[in-house]
Amino acid sequence: MNDIIISFITVNYNGLGDTIELITSIKNTIKSISYEIIVVDNGSRKDEITPLKDLFDDVHFIKSEKNLGFAGGNNLGVDIAKGKYFFFINNDTYILEDNIKYLIDRLESSDKIGGLSPKILFHEPFNTIQFAGFTPFSKYTIRNSIIGYSKPDDGEYNKAEITPYIHGAAMIIKKEIIEKVGKMPEIYFLYYEEMDWCEMIKRKGYELWYEPKFIVYHKESRSTSKDSSKKTYYHTRNRLLFTWRNIESNRRNISIMYQLFIANPMHILKYLFRGKFKYAKAIINGATDFIIIKNKTLQQ
Repeated sequence: MNDIIISFITVNYNGLGDTIELITSIKNTIKSISYEIIVVDNGSRKDEITPLKDLFDDVHFIKSEKNLGFAGGNNLGVDIAKGKYFFFINNDTYILEDNIKYLIDRLESSDKIGGLSPKILFHEPFNTIQFAGFTPFSKYTIRNSIIGYSKPDDGEYNKAEITPYIHGAAMIIKKEIIEKVGKMPEIYFLYYEEMDWCEMIKRKGYELWYEPKFIVYHKESRSTSKDSSKKTYYHTRNRLLFTWRNIESNRRNISIMYQLFIANPMHILKYLFRGKFKYAKAIINGATDFIIIKNKTLQQ
């Protein structure tokens, strides 16, 4: 009989030190349940599997020869996971307390709950909130906010509640939900894939929750800088892809037109005025590639 309760799945991409710290925090902290740890190396430039295997002989490792993106890497972990619940957790995070029972209790409290995210705090400044739930996307601009972002963790956001989206840095999904809904969509490569997955889960009639009694600490992404042309490209392209895939037809068309002909040109002009030409080019490339992907998909 399978007695693994949680499969921790993390993706490593040129982040050996962070991955070691995450695995160590899990192994040193989680004592109350049975679990497995799955590490997917997503095409790192150097061999990072060998030193990880030398340190952790009871961890499962998968090596992808190329970078499959956030969803593609995590989906490789899904293929071999044996737990009742799959906990997708960024490799640049760590945990300090064994409060995992609160996540399980919340998931098991209702058949309607498909998945949830815990409270996520920044590693620095310490005790500062990164995530305490999401607001819904705005009707046409497709913008939303993270509840509690950058506020001190002073107890204001200690109530569990339904959230329209859970956070890709730390999210736990029932295995049975993934079997019904499918794996994370790989069309995005980076950003918006977990938002799309949340829409897939909700369309099947399930709820998503924020549970603050378990805390994950996040050191923020080191593979993509906080302000980069790469990030600008993927945000531009993938916001359009998300709109096209998930918004109902009339509102979808208005939103896409707004993004292509109002919002994006405004941002392009802003970057040009500031001399940030690569950012302006990233927006143009992102919008162009969205159109190419959409047209290819429609022709299939």
